[in-house]
Parts: sequence; structure tokens; C-alpha cells
Amino acid sequence: MYFITICCDPRGRNQLCYAKIANALFESVAFRNQRNEWWTCLFLLMPDHLHMLVSFPPSKDMQSVVSLWKHYGAAKLRIVWQRDFFDHRLRSEESFGDKANYILQNPVR
Repeated sequence: MYFITICCDPRGRNQLCYAKIANALFESVAFRNQRNEWWTCLFLLMPDHLHMLVSFPPSKDMQSVVSLWKHYGAAKLRIVWQRDFFDHRLRSEESFGDKANYILQNPVR
């Protein structure tokens, strides 16, 4: 399981929290779940970044899967992403709970 953060460029400008964009992103996450490209447990959009808790099948390379998904967002939805993304591998159930809580509290902060 990985905690992933993907940021837009520039930070501070809303690119993600519009109904059309958000719906398309949620649909693309579900589509990739159904195709077993990844398994997303939690996906949260903020105006200029997103967080997800996600795992990948052994046959899939995380960097490639996320990069292809970002390419979809850039090409079809005109989202401008920062070049890379932040990923952190979770190593325990406690860590999963901490990260899930962090993600869910992000809009509150």
C-alpha cells in the first residue's frame, strides 16, 4: 500500500475541484480499479493536489501506472501536473490508519 500525493502546477490554483474534472478523475480511478491496474482504497481531491492510498499488482510498475494516469489528466482534462509525485510505502496497519486520517482531515485543515 502506498500513500501518494500528486500536485498541480502551479500550486495554489484550483484545477481539480470542478464538477466535470472531479467526476472524470473519479471515473478514471474506478476504471483503473476495474482493470486491476491499481487498487485504490482512498482518493481525495483538493483544489491543487490530490492524495490517494493505493496498491499495485506485482506485474505493474507504480511509476508507469501513475504516469499514464497523469498523462490522461493532462491530455483529456487539461490538468497541468508537477513533473513527479510523492510516494510513501506504508509498512503497518497503524501507518495506514494515520495516513487515511491525514487524508480525510486535509480538507478540514
